[in-house]
Amino acid sequence: MKYITYQFIVVVAMLMFGCQYEFPDNVNEQSASGEADFTKMVAVGNSITAGYMDGALYDRGQQNAFTVILAEQMKAAGGGDFNIPHINSENGLYSLSPDGTPLGRLVLTTDPHTGTVGPAPIGPGELPSPFAGDKTALNNFGVPGVTMATVLIPEIAIPNHLLFNPMYARMASNPGTSTLIGDAAAALADGGTFFSFWLGSNDVYGYALGGAANPSLLTSNENFQMQLNAAIGTMLNANAAAKGIIMNIPSIDLLPHFNLINPLAISLPEAIRPELGMGIAQLNMAISGWNTAVQANPQIPEPLKASLIRPLLSDDFDAYPLLILDPALSDAVVPLPRGETFSIPKIRNISQDDEIKLPLTAQVALAQGMGINPLSPLNEVQYDAFYLSKVEQEEIRTKINTFNGYITAAAQAQPERLLLIDIDDFLTQVSQGTVSFGNVSLTASITPPTGAFSVDGIHPNGRAHAFIANFIIEKINEKWGATLPKTNPNAFPGNDLPR
Repeated sequence: MKYITYQFIVVVAMLMFGCQYEFPDNVNEQSASGEADFTKMVAVGNSITAGYMDGALYDRGQQNAFTVILAEQMKAAGGGDFNIPHINSENGLYSLSPDGTPLGRLVLTTDPHTGTVGPAPIGPGELPSPFAGDKTALNNFGVPGVTMATVLIPEIAIPNHLLFNPMYARMASNPGTSTLIGDAAAALADGGTFFSFWLGSNDVYGYALGGAANPSLLTSNENFQMQLNAAIGTMLNANAAAKGIIMNIPSIDLLPHFNLINPLAISLPEAIRPELGMGIAQLNMAISGWNTAVQANPQIPEPLKASLIRPLLSDDFDAYPLLILDPALSDAVVPLPRGETFSIPKIRNISQDDEIKLPLTAQVALAQGMGINPLSPLNEVQYDAFYLSKVEQEEIRTKINTFNGYITAAAQAQPERLLLIDIDDFLTQVSQGTVSFGNVSLTASITPPTGAFSVDGIHPNGRAHAFIANFIIEKINEKWGATLPKTNPNAFPGNDLPR
């Protein structure tokens, strides 16, 4: 945590005590469904649909999912109950400690030694337990971790198996045989009139979260399109009269998880500065000697000299650009006093042009010296899982755009029954600072009280879920002539203040 500075979090959080939110009254006291029917809504999706927040599925997150909020607003136009597979856990499960103890959801904590604020587990958590309620009465089929492929195939009911998902196993109608999309379709066929479909992000986010180091986590275009059409087709065929909404995939550039660590401003801990300073000084002496020799060598053509010159390394400890292994640098061999030679490592400081992104998961590697020690520069062999290069980011952006094109086409193929909800556009508006309610804005950050994202930097928090529900309501009312009332997002919880 010592490498990460979350600017303004504490200051803004303190200002929260002086904020007075407005709570506008709903103007739609009598609402109509228009051309849609909200009698029974069924939702299928992944973690956001489930209400996963702060790195865990827990009670408060489930209760403030956009699906729950949307269903509540639909009651004004004839909507019925919306049953969820209650997790019955106050803190959920973020991870397991080294001794196997469950750790609960992430919260913002203040380091007592440095004063910096960042995510950390709240304390003990709980392993997910089987859903003990009536599975046939469920409306919400949101399951963290599912992809387009895994919603279509039976769950492998074997713990520790690659395809075992305990979050689906706990609520599956028939673990080992049933499929998530099949369960959702069965609920829609049983009196369902409207559905929400939000799948696809895990087909690319899993790859991005792992630093684009594991290509098997990235779904091919052909498979995605085929699986998307199969899943949508299953829902549409479950009830020929049901209408639905389908959401797309937000750009990773909008997610704080990929933007909170600035690789150009890593502050080095005091304990390693003397060792690192000496290492940098020695390397810079060697680099300077190499550069001088290149410049003085008359046999090297002038145009070639520029490509052989090696950049000096920064020793600015207050804002230290990480070291990166760059194979494109020229070979540099300098003589030593006793006749030996020394090959200068092909390392340089990261620059703005590299456009490196460090996900929050990189804090572990940073603590181990990634990119700080000259002997362990940022590189795709040792540290590929902890960062995204410019090329990898472009690959991910292209993939998301392609997937979103398929999602748009699927919605347009059924214009009377399906409505595309452009969540990517909505979060772009949030990032531009143009989204607010009652004079209180929504920001693309994890900073309370206005931050839209939960502490994991990927999933929206409860307040943002309410904004998303309102955005969906606007589009539903516009398309089908309904008059669903909006909710007041400022009545929903954002992120807790730093501890």
